[in-house]
Amino acid sequence: MFKKLPGDETRTLVSTTPDTAVVFRPAVVHTPAIFTITIFLWRLLARVVRLIWRHPIAVALFAVPPVLGVLYGWRVALLVVTVPLSLLAPWPFFDRASFDRWIGWRLLAFWRRVWIYRRHWQPVMIVSGLGRHLQGRDYLPRLVGVSCTSWADVVTVKMISGQAVKDWSDRIDHLAHGFGASSCRVAVVRAGRLQLTFPRRDPLAVPLPAVPLPVVASVGPVEIGKCEDGHPYRLKVHGTHVLIAGATGAGKGSFLWSAIRGLLPAVRAGLAEVWALDPKRMELSYGREIFGDRYAANPADCADLLEAAVQIMQERADRYAGLQRSHTPTVDDPFVLVVVDEVAFLTAYQSDKGLKLRISAALATLTTQGRAVGFGVMAALQDPRKEVMNIRNLFPDKIALRLDESEQVDMVLGDGARDRGALADHISPIPERGAGVAYVRLETSPDPIRVRAAYVCDADIRDMAALITSDTLPIELEGAA
Repeated sequence: MFKKLPGDETRTLVSTTPDTAVVFRPAVVHTPAIFTITIFLWRLLARVVRLIWRHPIAVALFAVPPVLGVLYGWRVALLVVTVPLSLLAPWPFFDRASFDRWIGWRLLAFWRRVWIYRRHWQPVMIVSGLGRHLQGRDYLPRLVGVSCTSWADVVTVKMISGQAVKDWSDRIDHLAHGFGASSCRVAVVRAGRLQLTFPRRDPLAVPLPAVPLPVVASVGPVEIGKCEDGHPYRLKVHGTHVLIAGATGAGKGSFLWSAIRGLLPAVRAGLAEVWALDPKRMELSYGREIFGDRYAANPADCADLLEAAVQIMQERADRYAGLQRSHTPTVDDPFVLVVVDEVAFLTAYQSDKGLKLRISAALATLTTQGRAVGFGVMAALQDPRKEVMNIRNLFPDKIALRLDESEQVDMVLGDGARDRGALADHISPIPERGAGVAYVRLETSPDPIRVRAAYVCDADIRDMAALITSDTLPIELEGAA
């Protein structure tokens, strides 16, 4: 009967005391102590072997002195410990970078793995819904490894079978707060493995001065600022189109002027031209000497300038047809960068329907046909909605500065960008901390990167305009250095 309980047999039970509930007591199996001790010792041995395999250096540092003390006495153990420490002590003072690379970041990673991630791993996974508790057993993603850089912890995770990347990207807030970080970013390493980035500090919190003018005339990726990992950030402008979106005061001008500054030697050498459309008359007008007669402010002039660019582009395409498929900048066929500040004023907010159609058609033609023949468009706007900028998908590379709403992040960078950690709506509105900070999503990579563009002040722009007509700027053609 007990094999069938609870079931149909419960209806046949009769209690002589109606007020007393029927209690079923499961059978208790007494496991011999030898089995319990054997299992415990086996698990302990497995954990020790795994610890030695994963952290041989750390285990040796802690194990060698006691062993030497037992075998040869405490004096030998003290000598073995003090001599290497005395030799290594001056290292961080003479070469801190190499010390951090070989020792500092490894020790920090070991400490944070044990104290932060391993200690909180189970509760964070269960509470966030990334782990499962089924039939008395916990099914948890596996913590594969932790490495540290100067600004963040990089955690490698093996997902549970059946999980998707979206399960993790939907819970970046849970992960960040669970492990005491300000944010979390998710990137795919390979099938079944993810890389979680938890920043420990913000290396882009301080404004950057203007990048020095390059000596070599080149239209290759131009340095415009710094990446979050400390490396210089170089923006590709030749062979692509760039869309920049951000709220008022977010720092769109920093990207525009830094890109122009990087192309300045190429402009002087005749390998590049910058055409400027400045309907606000507040940003690009500071450097009109750089653009010459290729500057337009009112909508009618902007439409004429765009159509002139389309005409030259089509003439160049006719000459290239059947002969070459990519553009190499020369004095006869320079790279042309069309810079449009506040493009929405010329498209969505333009009251003259005729001008609106002309401008929209010219921009669509340049963005669909211009890359192969050496024409690039860099457009900036505040409102990224589709009805405001209906050709935003024609820009392969996109930059999102501070935005007002979380939904706007995916409008600019594409679906899923915010779930992967592009928190453009969380960028500080304080200019000293947030102006010029942006998330960049390139055509070749779905993972956004966080950068900050250098601030090009009015004095820098005037110096750039003066240098265009002077002979004081040394120039070397690309490849000649």
